[in-house]
Amino acid sequence: MLSGTGVGVAGAAGLALVGCGDDDDGKGGGGLSGLATPTAGAGASPTAVDPFANATRGGTYQTYSTGDPPTIDPYKNLSFLTKTMANYVYSRLFKYKTGAGIPRGDVKPTGDLAVSAESSPDGLKWTIKMRPGVKFHNVAPVNGREVTTQDLDYSWKRMTDKANTAAVQVNFVDKVEFPDTSTMVFTLKAPNAAFLDIIADSNLYYIMPTEADSKFDPSKTLIGSGPWIFESYTPNVAYRMNKNPDWFVKGFPLMDRVENNIIPEYANFLAQFLGGNLDLVAPNAVDLGSVQKSVKNVQITSYINQGSNWLWFDGNDPNAPYVKDERIRQAMSMAMDRDALTDLAYDTKKLKASGLAVKEEWNNLIGAGWGRWWLDPKGGKAGDGAKFFKYDPAEAKKLLSAAGYTDNKPFEVTYQYTANRYSKNFNDSAEAALAMINAVGVKTVTDVQDYSSKYITQTFVGNFKGLAFGLETGFGDVGSYPIRLFTDNPINHGKVNDPVLKKLTADQQVELNDEKRVAIFHEMQRYHATKMWYIPCQVGAGETWVAYQPNLRNYSNFTLAYGSPTEITPYIWKAKV
Repeated sequence: MLSGTGVGVAGAAGLALVGCGDDDDGKGGGGLSGLATPTAGAGASPTAVDPFANATRGGTYQTYSTGDPPTIDPYKNLSFLTKTMANYVYSRLFKYKTGAGIPRGDVKPTGDLAVSAESSPDGLKWTIKMRPGVKFHNVAPVNGREVTTQDLDYSWKRMTDKANTAAVQVNFVDKVEFPDTSTMVFTLKAPNAAFLDIIADSNLYYIMPTEADSKFDPSKTLIGSGPWIFESYTPNVAYRMNKNPDWFVKGFPLMDRVENNIIPEYANFLAQFLGGNLDLVAPNAVDLGSVQKSVKNVQITSYINQGSNWLWFDGNDPNAPYVKDERIRQAMSMAMDRDALTDLAYDTKKLKASGLAVKEEWNNLIGAGWGRWWLDPKGGKAGDGAKFFKYDPAEAKKLLSAAGYTDNKPFEVTYQYTANRYSKNFNDSAEAALAMINAVGVKTVTDVQDYSSKYITQTFVGNFKGLAFGLETGFGDVGSYPIRLFTDNPINHGKVNDPVLKKLTADQQVELNDEKRVAIFHEMQRYHATKMWYIPCQVGAGETWVAYQPNLRNYSNFTLAYGSPTEITPYIWKAKV
């Protein structure tokens, strides 16, 4: 944590897929048979003095999203599609410092609109000094005026408005004050181990001009002080950004424009990459060979995701059998063949047979990409709940029978998920997990939901009945997961009310010792495994691959959550090849 020190500007950054993570080294394994060895990415001969000395400026960065944002106002929706778009335009107080050699799990907050952060000795007060002279985009109605503390105040009120379901993430803040025109002071209810990480989280605090209150509609346009200026958005087609020539990081962005193309179907965006119309793509493992054959000198990296993937039941009725009887949830977990799910999503057997040392981790309550915060379910420290991770359909049937459900009286439930918004891996995994619970005698009705109109607005926030398969958003701090999942958070997906998990959640917030805080997370995962409120599945636990065009440079670093448009994209360029 930063205390009594200035917060510097982030340096060189690379490209990350939104919402993704990496393992400790951010790279894949050894050599391949029949496939080229994945590359870490060639630079443009950077010098020790200026890593961008040979950078090519100008041009358009062509990327893609798998769908339209439900709204473009980030204070009005939880969607990753909305958050991604917002992070091109809006500054935050803090962002994450990325760069070569910084694993995703170890990125630290650095200044965005803030230049320093100082904590009081008791950890209850944080004094933030603002960067002078930062301007909003030179578009009406703000016309390039300076960012003021009034804008910070307005944006904080939007952030903490009860209508914003993410407001609970900052309920540890008692009050915010502005003693002068360059200072913002946070007073906390208790010391918080992750204060700067939470304020830096690209899900939460976006600095908007006060004019958004009445002079323009933030659900129709985006005006901020970040590296990119909003140009246009055409639903089902693309949104476009131009570089902000007045961004306070002088000389950046390197590229002139960003075109984010809306391409829902995997086959389509893969074809667009192979045809040279996209600068990157996340290919399925099974397609790696064809990508390398089709695109000469293609560049490839891999990572382990930091997000989470679960099955969870609704908790709206405390008398529902799946809420009252943990054996039902335990049975669902033992019905999951996690190795088979990993192979389905990441083609691990084929890649291992070809000589690539791919990882085959299992997600826990905390995703496998979270490094030291993650407790390996297959390890020796997983506790009594480790047995519920093991694939054992016979034992799953016994648990269901003990709960009163047999072949003659099967457990019946609606199984719901959304398709064609995350990835083909996700779709395949959702269907495979359904088949696995059916195989132990569970009778299901399937509800494949539209992402924008139903899943993200209802199921994701816990307003559904039955069983859901889905992903959790990427956060800047691991503590945001239990805060969302086990407190009175309106986005508590399963409406879980477990006093042990509530206490562990509260404990991790105030534990300032890093090792002790890690130990709390491990205990949380050990205990949760015996209850299985959120049944860990495997999307994100295998190696995810990203392919880049041969001329893309400075792309191969990673950041947390959805901050790459600010933390990474401004620093990439296309070499002349």
